[in-house]
Amino acid sequence: MVDVSAPAKTRILVVDDSSLVRLYYRSALEKAGFEVEQAINGIEAMERALSQPFALVVVDVNMPRMDGLTFLRALRRGAPDVATLPALMISTESETQDIAAATAAGANLYLVKPVAEAQLVQYVCVLTGAAP
Repeated sequence: MVDVSAPAKTRILVVDDSSLVRLYYRSALEKAGFEVEQAINGIEAMERALSQPFALVVVDVNMPRMDGLTFLRALRRGAPDVATLPALMISTESETQDIAAATAAGANLYLVKPVAEAQLVQYVCVLTGAAP
């Protein structure tokens, strides 16, 4: 029997074309108590975001088919329940114009890879309001 009184885990959508990066983020976030779904590009991420509720999306910039900036712009123009979804963008791009482009696309926070597990979990907790 399922205990319906137990609170649902905070769900995070991780979007990155690198399976190694997705595994690293998933491992860190699941150890911290989050539930993690994955997508390999912006198109797959948009499908997931429109069909399931998430508390946060963690997204890379450079991906095939639909990059992270295009995904965030589309997300922000989407239905009200996804348009305000907090977004943490993590990329190897570190120039001022990269950060500005991410912010303009709708990122709430921008980090430069590599990101330590503790730092990732800390920022995810801040953006989702989850207890660390």
